[in-house]
Amino acid sequence: MLTGPARDPFAPETRRHITLIAFLAWVGLGADSLSSSAYGPEEAFKALGPHTGLGLFLAIAAAVTVFVISISYMQVIELFPNGGGGYRVATSLLGRRVGLVSGSALVVDYVLTIAISIAAGIDALFSFLPHEWLWLKIEVESFIILVLVVLNLRGVKETIRFLLPIFLGFVFTHGFLILYGILGQAERLDDLIPESMADVSTMSSEMGVLFVVALFLRAYAMSGGTYTGIEAVSNNVNMLAEPRARTGKWTMFYMAVSLSFMAGGIILLYLLWQVHPVEGQTLNAVVFGAILDSWRWGSWNIGHAFLVFALIMEAGLLFVAANTGFLGGPAVLANMAADDWVPRRFMQLSDRLVTKNGIVLMGISALAILWWTAGKVDILVVLYSINVFLTFVLTLTGLCVYWWRCRKTRRSWLLRLALAAWGVLITVSILLVLLVEKFHEGAWVSVVVTGAVIVVCALVYRHYRKIQNRLAELDEILTNLPAPSRQNPPPLRKNLPTAILFVSSYRGVGIHSLLNVQRMFPGYFQNFVFLSVGVVDNSQMKGDQSMDQFKQGVDEQLQKYVSFCQTHGLAAKAVVGYGTDPVQTAVDLAEQTLREFPNAMFFAGTLVFREENWMTRLLHNHTAFAIQRQLHLKGIQLVIMPMLVDSRSGTPNTRAGTA
Repeated sequence: MLTGPARDPFAPETRRHITLIAFLAWVGLGADSLSSSAYGPEEAFKALGPHTGLGLFLAIAAAVTVFVISISYMQVIELFPNGGGGYRVATSLLGRRVGLVSGSALVVDYVLTIAISIAAGIDALFSFLPHEWLWLKIEVESFIILVLVVLNLRGVKETIRFLLPIFLGFVFTHGFLILYGILGQAERLDDLIPESMADVSTMSSEMGVLFVVALFLRAYAMSGGTYTGIEAVSNNVNMLAEPRARTGKWTMFYMAVSLSFMAGGIILLYLLWQVHPVEGQTLNAVVFGAILDSWRWGSWNIGHAFLVFALIMEAGLLFVAANTGFLGGPAVLANMAADDWVPRRFMQLSDRLVTKNGIVLMGISALAILWWTAGKVDILVVLYSINVFLTFVLTLTGLCVYWWRCRKTRRSWLLRLALAAWGVLITVSILLVLLVEKFHEGAWVSVVVTGAVIVVCALVYRHYRKIQNRLAELDEILTNLPAPSRQNPPPLRKNLPTAILFVSSYRGVGIHSLLNVQRMFPGYFQNFVFLSVGVVDNSQMKGDQSMDQFKQGVDEQLQKYVSFCQTHGLAAKAVVGYGTDPVQTAVDLAEQTLREFPNAMFFAGTLVFREENWMTRLLHNHTAFAIQRQLHLKGIQLVIMPMLVDSRSGTPNTRAGTA
């Protein structure tokens, strides 16, 4: 009822339906960066205090920085057209461990994207509501998160289309207010530059040049929230319509132009209208209120009505921006799961072809952050900015390494290296100032949380590698067993006793189950049928070619089991099914095969651990037991063949019995 009917991942129209053209990508992925104009410029302008003469230079610096970072990320899209963004750049160009740091920072970043966007959006809404209603803020924020979780479980494009009117409403209202506000103070524009230069000169003579530079750098660093979200497109290139690299670059261009206009224009409005903070209101609400104060028609206060509408659109855009966290966060988790940093279940798709586990995790984590910080934007923006700029630094450093390596093969390497190096200098400066300036105001929390994520990911990776190394020993033994050559394998006789085995790729676990069946029932089964489920996860949903290669690989692996049986004089057959839910697909496959082989018994293998703990329960999904339960409910017997992984000896126990 909530998420809609299932989609066929192999249907030709499915890929077209779930991919985004540049305009929709600008809405879905660019809203995060554009929404930062609701709080980034305000934090930077407040950091200037009474010395607002530096505001003009701050507006120019913000616009330039947006373009520098955006152009750099266009290179990321060009080099990594299958997505992965900062995580993939750091992993490929700086090493696996640096990639872990970048991926962990991105995951925390996207959780904070949701939290800060919703908190800032609710602040905008409560700017025109009675002050005594403020106690409801956290409850309303929690409700919005739940709504976004449900929307994202329905699908990417459905969510974006639902939020599109809000995005366009923000662009039109704020674009109009910026232009109208500047024109409304047109007489001050000619004097703004001389006044700003005079203010800076006076500050320099009274307090010293070092004070002016330090104050500007501090305000510039506090504008870091303005640049958040720029990386979202490069992390989700696989969602874009073909040609993906070109679509991604156009999306980045739309994002850079709109964000630089909004951020620079809002800071300029603060200067022209000489606004000051008002308790219970955002600075945007104050300046827009001043601009619209004269809009009256008789007793009708049209200006106030338009202000309320503009603030509702601003809050709505922030909710659209929060949705970027539900797109980008699960994508990063899926890429990290492919490299064994996080549980592999984060690669799984729902029947609506969205990474449901990542979406739910993002929602729960954002709820926890909001309740812990009480939805205070000034705290969240510090936590948010540190993680964003950490990923910026690592990504741009990776680009510098890449272009330096290409200095002998690419003509334009020097220009691109210089651009990436400039970006590194900017982002490192902002990151260091934020860490030093805001360390005791919440920055340390960001460092601790990101560090904790890194440690957990390292433990997960260590566990997976340990198990894989142990299973590799079994693979080496069992998949290379000597076999006689049989020219004419026996035919299948469908009414005779049949052993139907659930297997995955051609590995020792499957051969171990087959040998155990023969040991337990010597000479009884005359047919051996191998069932395999090709689980369509995030790694396959990158294009039609990826799906074709995936199906070919599954078929080849399954055919090896058939060949193994036939060379040993056993009648064998392979049956494969594809889907996003391994359990349901396996059950459907079992019922279909049982109709063909009515005198059959089902078998499956699974890993068991002598020392069971939270990590083994989390990282190994025990699919066999879930299939067994579903088949038992249908009156179909499934025998599970456990294989003990002994952590003390470091070797799988291949003589495990049955369960």
